[in-house]
Amino acid sequence: MDPVTILGVIGAGIILLAFLMNQKDKWLNDSLVYDVTNAVGALMLVIYAYLISSYPFMVLNTVWFLSAFLDIVKYYRNKN
Repeated sequence: MDPVTILGVIGAGIILLAFLMNQKDKWLNDSLVYDVTNAVGALMLVIYAYLISSYPFMVLNTVWFLSAFLDIVKYYRNKN
């Protein structure tokens, strides 16, 4: 497998991990680990989409990343 495909597979796997952990009630929607996992996976998929010139996929994952990132920011603002 080439490095670009590996990046996409790992990014998708990370997002699926967050989804499965949430479905099993291990991670809550508002937990930091859930949001960080989604942000990392989505960012990897944004890079992957850029590298393969899949702009609709890049838009989808950019929105996914921004949503998770804003939740991380909210988490730290509420913590202080």
